[in-house]
Formats: sequence, C-alpha cells, structure tokens
Amino acid sequence: MSEKKYRTLVMQPIDSVAVSLQDIPKNEEVEVDISRELSKKIILKDEILFGHKFAVKAIQKGETILKYGEVIGRAIRDIAEGEHVHVHNLEGTRGRGDQIGTK
Repeated sequence: MSEKKYRTLVMQPIDSVAVSLQDIPKNEEVEVDISRELSKKIILKDEILFGHKFAVKAIQKGETILKYGEVIGRAIRDIAEGEHVHVHNLEGTRGRGDQIGTK
C-alpha cells in the first residue's frame, strides 16, 4: 500500500458507498471522510475507477444502497467493505414501476 492520499466523496453520513474522484488501485488504503467529525480507513478489495462507487461498510444482500443520501438500488448479494459497487452486485430500483411500494 502506498501513502498517497486518494480523493473520495461521501455526501451524507448515512451513505453506504463513497465515490472515487480518481482511479484507485486494488488493495490501497483509502481514508474516507464520512462526516466532518468522522473519517474511516478502508482497504479496497477491487480497483476503483474515477466516478465509480465502493462500499464504506458491509452491505447485506437485499439491503438498500444509499448514495448522496438517496436510495440508488438494492444489493443482489453481500458486498464487503471496500468492494466495488456496480451492476454486478447492485440492482437499480429508481424508476422501476415494479418496485413501487416495496422496500
């Protein structure tokens, strides 16, 4: 692991994911500012490209995933802290008529 400071973005303390503001290699330790008072060190399990998301906490299968304080989808399998969050482990629920009224 390097001692490079990587740039990430978490908008709300309730967010399940952070967004990478640059490409970050696999196995790097990233310090993520969860809130003004709280930061967390996370070791990335995957390479995270600019604009992509990674889990800032463990997410259980079926759990809603929050980004910018809003629900962006549901986990289709367990997602480990530091793992890339994308279409391979996230099912989008926004704009889906079949998801109205479901959690």
